[in-house]
Amino acid sequence: MEVVLVDKVLGELQEIKQLTLLSAKKALTMSDASLLTGLSKSHLYKMVCARKIPFYKSQGGKLTYFDKSELEAWQLMHRVSTSDEIEAKAQTYCIGSKKEKGGKK
Repeated sequence: MEVVLVDKVLGELQEIKQLTLLSAKKALTMSDASLLTGLSKSHLYKMVCARKIPFYKSQGGKLTYFDKSELEAWQLMHRVSTSDEIEAKAQTYCIGSKKEKGGKK
């Protein structure tokens, strides 16, 4: 029982260490990017090949790097509007349509 608890604590400490190091980095490796985004390395490689995610290559072209701030911006790129925002846009559109037609419906 104690061995399992010690292993669990050591695992959590290792994860905390990784996240602490990750927060200080600007250029991320594939493993770092996977940890930050929660996406698998395989999925990240596919996105890099399809050029669907911002990335950098090392001078020799073998290693792939990501800019942390660009990666975070990419993650937040496709915002979903709230119901209230959609309702406000719909009302604005309807009011604009009435003005263009020159009358009330």
